[in-house]
Amino acid sequence: MKCLSYMEELKSHYNYEDLITWLESKGKELYGNHFKIIEEDYLIIYKLIAYFLKDEQACFQFGINLNKGILITGPVGCGKTSLMTLMKYLTPAEHKFILKPCRDISFEFIQDGYEVIHRYSKGKQQQLDPKIYCFDDLGLENNLKYYGNECNVMAEILLSRYDLYINKKIKTHVTTNLSATEIESVYGNRVRSRMREMLNLIAYSNNTLDKRE
Repeated sequence: MKCLSYMEELKSHYNYEDLITWLESKGKELYGNHFKIIEEDYLIIYKLIAYFLKDEQACFQFGINLNKGILITGPVGCGKTSLMTLMKYLTPAEHKFILKPCRDISFEFIQDGYEVIHRYSKGKQQQLDPKIYCFDDLGLENNLKYYGNECNVMAEILLSRYDLYINKKIKTHVTTNLSATEIESVYGNRVRSRMREMLNLIAYSNNTLDKRE
C-alpha cells in the first residue's frame, strides 16, 4: 500500500504531510539544500512523527507502543541519524533525548573505564535526573579493554538501561545497521531479548539506497 493512500486512512488531528514539509525544511537548514525526504521513506517518518508527538490514535494504527523506546534499523547511509536528529525538534520538552554515538561512548570507556557504564545507566546523575538517550550506530563501537579486562560496553549499558525502563519507565532509543541476528551475535541473546521488550522496531528495507552518494 502506498504511503500516501495509507495516510488517507490514518486517524489523527495532526497534518502529517505538513509536518514532512517542515522536517524537510529543517533538514535543509541543518544539512544543506541537498537534503530531501523521499516518498519511499514517508511511512517510516510518519511512524516516528506519531511516536515523538505522542499521537495515540496513529500509534495504535501503526502498532507502536508509546511506553517503549524506538529501535531504527537499516543499511548504512539510509538516514537513521539524520531522522533522529530531526525528531529532537518535534519532541516535547519532557521527552527530549540526547543523541549519543556509540563510538564516542567506547572512547569514553578507554579514558574513564567502568564509570562510563554507570554514567549512562545507574550513576548518581541518572538516579537524580534520569536522561533519555538515543544510542546512535550501535555496532560501530568495539569490545574494549580497560586495564586488561575486555568489556562489551554497550551490552552492559543496554542491560542497565533495561533496568531503568522496568523500574522507572525511562526510555532508550537506538539506531543500528545490525539485523536482529547480528545483534544477538555481537551482544548476546539476553541483550536482544531485552531490546525487543523495551523498544519498538522501525526498520528500513535492506534495499534502501545510500543517500550520501
